[in-house]
Amino acid sequence: MIVCSTCKHANMAGAMFCAECGAQLVGKDSLITQTITTDNFKKVNQGYADDDAYQPFDGSDAWGSLHLLDTGQVLPLSSRNEFTMGRISEGQPIMPDIDLSPYQAYAAGVSRLHAVIKRDGDRLIFMDLGSANGTYVNGKRLNPNVEQLIHHGDVIALGKMKIQVLVKNK
Repeated sequence: MIVCSTCKHANMAGAMFCAECGAQLVGKDSLITQTITTDNFKKVNQGYADDDAYQPFDGSDAWGSLHLLDTGQVLPLSSRNEFTMGRISEGQPIMPDIDLSPYQAYAAGVSRLHAVIKRDGDRLIFMDLGSANGTYVNGKRLNPNVEQLIHHGDVIALGKMKIQVLVKNK
């Protein structure tokens, strides 16, 4: 058991972050980096008739998209009307719909469940989910758990990660 110095929660041995408050449990000096090779893994058939025929999602049916301003990456918002945003961490029981982990979300201060974006008819609603480092819309900090109308072209910041929201015309 590892006891969190922040909230005193007893965590499983080997945990890097507190399951209760998300605080880092081990210092950066004690982390060991290893190289993982994938040479011995077998390719898993994901139900495609021809592996070469698989095409990644192009977002052509998306109602909008999130443009990560630091990397230029585009994340399409497809047929669903509501998405949670955050980052995945080991042992986390609830996963965000949009995982920002591959885009340096931890370093930017994105919480595991940071915010939610949803479409309600012609309205676009954004809400901070009580994140540790806050959420901003066009530079103005949002109050946690309070819905905020956003519009095409608005820039949201999850911690230090800046994202521009673009909505397709109907």
